[in-house]
Amino acid sequence: MYLKSIEVQGFKSFANKILFEFHDGITGIVGPNGSGKSNVADAVRWVLGEQSAKQLRGSSMQDIIFAGTETRKPLGFAYVAITMDNSDHKLPIDFEEVTVARRVYRSGESEYLINGSSCRLRDVQELFMDTGVGKEGYSIIGQGQIDKILSGKPEDRRELFDEAAGIVKYKKRKALAEKNLEEEKLNLSRVTDITSEIEKQLGPLEKQSVTAKEFLRLRDELKLVEVNQFLIDFENNKKNKIQLDDKTTIVEKDLTNARSEFDGVKAEYEKLEEQLESCNIGLEEGHTERGNLQVQIEKAEGEVRVLEEQVAGIYRNETQYQERIDKVQETIDIQKKELKGYEEKRHENSDKLERMDENQAEIAGELKKLKERIEERVVSMEGLNNDVFRYLHSNTEIKTAIQRVETLCEQTAIKKAEFTQKMLQNKSDEAMVINTVAEKEAALQEASDDIIRKSEEITLLEEAIKELQESIKKADAEYDNEQQRYVSEVSKLESLKNLAERYDGYGSSIKKIMEQKEQNPGIIGVVADIISVEKAYETAIETALANNIQNVVTDNEDTAKELIELLKKSKAGRATFLPLTSMEIHKDNSQREYSDEKGVIGYANTLVTAEERFAPLLSYLLGKVIVVDTIEHAIALEKKYRYSLRVVTLEGEYLHTGGSISGGTYKNNSNLLGRKREIDERELEIQACKEKLDELSGRKEQERLRRAECREKLEVYQKEQQELFVRQNTAKMNLNQEQKKLSEIKTEYSSFAFQMHETQERILELNQDIELKTLELQQNLTSSEENKEKIERYSKILEQEQRIEKEMTEQAAAIR
Repeated sequence: MYLKSIEVQGFKSFANKILFEFHDGITGIVGPNGSGKSNVADAVRWVLGEQSAKQLRGSSMQDIIFAGTETRKPLGFAYVAITMDNSDHKLPIDFEEVTVARRVYRSGESEYLINGSSCRLRDVQELFMDTGVGKEGYSIIGQGQIDKILSGKPEDRRELFDEAAGIVKYKKRKALAEKNLEEEKLNLSRVTDITSEIEKQLGPLEKQSVTAKEFLRLRDELKLVEVNQFLIDFENNKKNKIQLDDKTTIVEKDLTNARSEFDGVKAEYEKLEEQLESCNIGLEEGHTERGNLQVQIEKAEGEVRVLEEQVAGIYRNETQYQERIDKVQETIDIQKKELKGYEEKRHENSDKLERMDENQAEIAGELKKLKERIEERVVSMEGLNNDVFRYLHSNTEIKTAIQRVETLCEQTAIKKAEFTQKMLQNKSDEAMVINTVAEKEAALQEASDDIIRKSEEITLLEEAIKELQESIKKADAEYDNEQQRYVSEVSKLESLKNLAERYDGYGSSIKKIMEQKEQNPGIIGVVADIISVEKAYETAIETALANNIQNVVTDNEDTAKELIELLKKSKAGRATFLPLTSMEIHKDNSQREYSDEKGVIGYANTLVTAEERFAPLLSYLLGKVIVVDTIEHAIALEKKYRYSLRVVTLEGEYLHTGGSISGGTYKNNSNLLGRKREIDERELEIQACKEKLDELSGRKEQERLRRAECREKLEVYQKEQQELFVRQNTAKMNLNQEQKKLSEIKTEYSSFAFQMHETQERILELNQDIELKTLELQQNLTSSEENKEKIERYSKILEQEQRIEKEMTEQAAAIR
């Protein structure tokens, strides 16, 4: 198994799609500092599942996406894919070649791919587990990693050895199994709690089971009745079917005609659909072509901006080069003039030397003649003359050298002045560039400050979005809880209504009578249906009513008589009826006032509410029952009035006339009197739940709108931040250029200073040469004067010799 290739696009500095291919052997990636070598290793670490942005040398995962430059827009995603050779099946997957890829978008979404199929991070980690390959494996050793391993904790080093030994997979499976076991222990404890809770409910459930069995028996009887009813309905349906068959024949004819019309319309629809499809294809091709043209236009615009920047740089460099060319041209013109003067002086010196050579030749000839004719006197004279001429020649050379040195001194002084001027100009340029650098640094600092402020604003927005997200999450949870409560209340209300509609808790005779309520308008209802009681008085009133609570209220005695006949015929049992017409006699019953007695609340009929027409009925049922708060007060009241009263307490104790007392644990599973109140309370509770749900829904919608606004603002801020990053990069580039220019100016100044120093030393050397040449010239002049004096003395003698020579020459000529 070895790495075959790495494909990178949009990751850090890799804006364009690039493919690194690694053949079998050793492959190295080399390049200068800043070329992106480390980004290749970061890309491999990232695609293998690295989640820490700090390990990738960034502050967040968005930093790994190409951020753009001055001439190129930022990308919206980063993509890295590595391809491994798996011919030895080291990786536990049935492929000869495995490609693992990771893609992240600027919006924060991320995905992993194995051979093009989406997968989880856990799948990637398990794929490379125990292979040595992975973000924590020993196959990727970064800068400082060895030192970190050696100086790290033993536990950290143990992980590398576990990876190399191939036991990481089993250790992680062990940890996962232990975690699952802990969870199962918690589940078992929960099951134990549930079991104990269920055991507590076994008693009530057993009673409910008896009821359920009774229900099943009655259901079987109902099924038999329903079957008989079904047979009757079947005969009726059979007759109806014959009629329906005739109608079906007619409808089928209409359906055939409709289908033929439908086929024609469908054919026309298919033609139109084909035309629409061709139009859509053309439109899609047009969109594609427009997109390609748009991409080409953007690419061309980018190239134009790059070329414009290059042209602007060339124009700036051309101006600088032109100024330097002008200065060099001035220097060339000055040196040409100096060269012309040197040439003229060279020609003059050459003529002088020629004349001197001619004179020297003549003198040599004369000396030769003198040596031939006057050897005795000329030898000494010739030596002196030679010395004189040697001194003259030496003096001429010395003077020429002095002139040459003086000329070099002048040239060097001119160079010195030029260097001084250049150094002053260099200092002026340096000051200007320093000001420009300061401006660029200020611009860079301003861009950096803007980025910091924008980052703080983005952080605040992200925190606000996070808070809104938490608030929405809490509101959702609260909404779900409220909705569950609403569903629970609705369910309870439906159960109560079902109980009320089925008159659950009432005798079978009452149920039979209430089934006739719709057909017989004389049936008003049971006592529990026509009265309303506060919850505090329910127990006392229900105790006072006792079995009367299930009595049926009718409009008159005739209705009661009819219902009694119905019960007799159906053998449904017995029932007590309360005709309203027979209750009129209780309308004016007077009640003795006991409100001053201790603990007395009032007569029972005054503690219930009902329609005005039921007042005699309530007076009949409850008009003689006094409601007292406690049994102590009730006993005291009975003793005071010699057990002549009927008293009931709030807890349900009943004191009869004569002194008997009924009491104990009050058990009433049906709660007939409170059923209506519970239905009203449930309806109010449901209405409150609806209002709360509407309020929570409105609040969630508002917070979602605020979150959407924050996200839109965050996108705007992020775009502005990207622009600020581009501006910061531009400022950095400009600052680097100015700093580079400043460095060049300083280097040039150092060069000028070095040349100035050399020129100064050259001037000192030339002045020393002039002094030496002048001293030598003075010595030659002194020696020459001494020889001239000797020559004058010898000349006098020579003149005498020449006269003799002349005489001798004349004599020789006469002889010739």
